[in-house]
Amino acid sequence: MNILDPQGPIGAAEKTILIDSVAIMLAIVLPTIIAIFAFAFWFRASNAKAIHWPNWEYSGRIELVVWSIPTLTIILLGGVAWIGAHQLDPAKAVEGSAKPLTIQVVSLDWKWLFIYPDQKVATINTLTVPAGVPLQFELTSASVMSAFFIPQFGSMIYTMNGMATQLNLRADTPGTFQGLSAHFSGDGFSDMHFDVHVVPSEQFSEWAQGASRAEKSLDERSYSEIAKPSMKSQSAIYSLADPQLFNSIVMQNLQPSPGAQAGVKGAALPAGVADAR
Repeated sequence: MNILDPQGPIGAAEKTILIDSVAIMLAIVLPTIIAIFAFAFWFRASNAKAIHWPNWEYSGRIELVVWSIPTLTIILLGGVAWIGAHQLDPAKAVEGSAKPLTIQVVSLDWKWLFIYPDQKVATINTLTVPAGVPLQFELTSASVMSAFFIPQFGSMIYTMNGMATQLNLRADTPGTFQGLSAHFSGDGFSDMHFDVHVVPSEQFSEWAQGASRAEKSLDERSYSEIAKPSMKSQSAIYSLADPQLFNSIVMQNLQPSPGAQAGVKGAALPAGVADAR
């Protein structure tokens, strides 16, 4: 999960912003460190050449240097952040080699549910995407707030109960990468991660066709079982029986998990879950 080894355009742009920001801040850090050692060396007790000015109070030149460098640094950092915030807007579409792939993401206690509405497939704690194809994520939480993050793809974004957020990414290099929840949400938080398999487009089509014929089917009934709090959940693949399941979760037509109910309605949590809160 090395953010300095990006695998897509968003991650690469964020790496550039990170490096540029560090370089700009070093304009203050490095001179300050050098000045500390220089002053300590020059004004040491054994240096007879060091001049002591007991009545010195003010120097316009020193004030100019002291205030101008931090001011310029803040302006540069602000400019980098301002430009990057607009260019890397999570809702802004990403160009790619094919039609965008829609993936609906639901964070649960303590697992991730991924829904492919067009392919009629759903998965638990595993995500398969085609290389070079824009990925349009729609995200929500069926429990407490979490943060969806694939470090090498870029752009962490929160998932919230009763609300849908958007995130556009693209993965360019085939391989297996790691995703995780970046927001603490209880005892099972440390195991709330998932594998991201980036495959060629032809291989993704084959995977989707096979997954759509999975024995397990995801509907309201099976979802109610999945939504129950559990730790170290194994990855699983389902055929999607209800293409509107994600909308039902967002609109809260389906009962939220115990964590969300306690946060919104003051309901009591089941034994064991309350301690995790």
